[in-house]
Amino acid sequence: MNTKNTDLAVCLVSGGMDSLVCAAIAHSEYENLAFLHLNYGQKTQERELLSFRKIADHYKVPSSHQKIIDVSFLKQIGGSSLTDDKIDVKKYQGDSNEIPDSYVPFRNTHLISMAVSWAEVIGAKKIFVGAVYEDSSGYPDCRPSYYKAINNLIKEGTKNGDIEVLTPVIFLKKDEIVKKAIELNAPLEFSWSCYEKNDKACGICDSCALRLRGFQKAGVLDPIEYVTRPQY
Repeated sequence: MNTKNTDLAVCLVSGGMDSLVCAAIAHSEYENLAFLHLNYGQKTQERELLSFRKIADHYKVPSSHQKIIDVSFLKQIGGSSLTDDKIDVKKYQGDSNEIPDSYVPFRNTHLISMAVSWAEVIGAKKIFVGAVYEDSSGYPDCRPSYYKAINNLIKEGTKNGDIEVLTPVIFLKKDEIVKKAIELNAPLEFSWSCYEKNDKACGICDSCALRLRGFQKAGVLDPIEYVTRPQY
């Protein structure tokens, strides 16, 4: 018996592991999905877009509900090692509460705004976002309090005030996200987390390190290729 919700839900899909698992959760709950991907001038934009397409095809999202939006003004603004060619992507230096230079200033607000605008047009009421709090490298726009605030803003600033952002993986650790992916048969081999490279993941940037540590704690081999696979 199919007990999935028949409403349409939007998923923000970067191509990374967290957004993949978030999309897998949405797929387990909603019959109809719309996938949104934002190109914001990040150094791995080409590889992340490929991951988005593969994940969207895996979940059989119709092309009419696959949206790719160019928000490359974030590269023009700069201020992040992900978008600014003058700032090198740093190697992982251990856990820290400081906001790293990979933080893209106010990025998630721009991305969620696009998702809300599209949701209003296509009649979706829920927006799934793969934000993670504990392993978020100190990003302020991954905090639970941020999503509470953004939902209040959406309620105030939309036509019907009935669109809500959901963050189903926000309190999960990376190893729990890996286990959830396996539980839901999510195609981890299609996901991409590296901040620096488009061919093989570097294995040493913050994002690669957190991902590899998650797989290592879960006792699972990460299926993507790495230049190097340190033990974290």
